[in-house]
Amino acid sequence: MQKKSFDKYYKPAEDTFFLADNIQNEKGHAALDIGTGSGYLANILSNNFELVVATDISLDALKKAHESVENCICCNSADALHCSFDLVVCNLPYLPSDQVADPTVDGLEEGLGITSGIIKSASNTVGKNGKLVFLTSSLANYQELIRRTESLGFSAKIVSKKKLFFEELILVECVKL
Repeated sequence: MQKKSFDKYYKPAEDTFFLADNIQNEKGHAALDIGTGSGYLANILSNNFELVVATDISLDALKKAHESVENCICCNSADALHCSFDLVVCNLPYLPSDQVADPTVDGLEEGLGITSGIIKSASNTVGKNGKLVFLTSSLANYQELIRRTESLGFSAKIVSKKKLFFEELILVECVKL
């Protein structure tokens, strides 16, 4: 039995709502939501940004996101974009895994295999003094992810944490130097 298309994107969950609570007051000209899934975060950003772009590798996800966000691009991370944004957000696929069975959550070894590539791609789209905000987990090697992000020309810091039953969500804010 084939899955219905509305089952093929990441639906907002506790991590999404945690990230949304922390970005809802951000303001600027242009924002990017990498791995938009349902478009929930991009929709939140559209309240305070003139231009919001949502990317995802899943066409099914973008079909859902396009219900609330006008500018949706099917691509890997931000690889197809050659412009700069004031704010880039990403609810990373941060869970450590041996393989990518579910691209919405599986981050490969130490939760870094996929996430490092997303952060590198995102770094090319963050404007000078712009921000990159991403969500990761205590289950991932988040300290190494922060170090890798800093090596790309960012000042990074943990700005919020939320304890869940089996993990702690970690929100990282990075400013382009």
